[in-house]
Amino acid sequence: MANAMLHGDAAKGRAMIADPVSAATPVPQAKLEEIFEDIRSHALYDHELYGCLNCGICTATCPSAHYYDYSPREIVQLLWTENLEGIHDAMQEKIWACAQCYTCAARCPFHNSPGGLVMILREVAIKHGMQSAKDALRPFTRVLLKVISTGNQLAPNMITPDAFPDWGPNICKVDAPLDVLRKAIPVPTLHTMDTAWVVNLKTSVELYTIWEATGVLDQLETIDENLFDVIVDVMEEKREEYQDWLDEQDD
Repeated sequence: MANAMLHGDAAKGRAMIADPVSAATPVPQAKLEEIFEDIRSHALYDHELYGCLNCGICTATCPSAHYYDYSPREIVQLLWTENLEGIHDAMQEKIWACAQCYTCAARCPFHNSPGGLVMILREVAIKHGMQSAKDALRPFTRVLLKVISTGNQLAPNMITPDAFPDWGPNICKVDAPLDVLRKAIPVPTLHTMDTAWVVNLKTSVELYTIWEATGVLDQLETIDENLFDVIVDVMEEKREEYQDWLDEQDD
């Protein structure tokens, strides 16, 4: 009887996972398992994780590891050992320190890609509407609006101090004149705001359809409901304009 009672108490303890020195709300075991299953079932997961020799080369060559509480080796170890609590903890802050340079992938003797694993973790964090994802993406609302509504992030002639007055004092050091960029970027891809941000109605409607079908808009709604509402309004207006244009062609 005593053993049965102890077993029952242990099961209750495993049902909720929490840091004893943190005020954060305990995470149900079922939620941790759901998050890990989304990570493990990602199409790229088996291509990014093969094992770990624990050699530390990835962390030794990682730029972010020198400045943040971040270790590519820790990410690989957490996933390889299926440490559900550790994975969830890393998704609260550490995964957002990765600069996605993929030096780790180039140096790993086991052909792991910690940077690729971080991308998967970020996608799952967004899918589950984690606060860390909301905080990380909040400064990029304007960029997300452009990417989703036009398919373009920014144009070369936008990279000027006047274009980003809200990005802090260091933006005054940014200057990317077109004559210099033309030497490095192929002319066919060197669009400006006059061309890159002008997307015909059919393309806009096709973009919106893709975002709907792939679940991008659903994920965006969990992260930034206000931005979601703006994009839906914009795209519905473009759909109406496109339908009006089609009706005119029939006439």
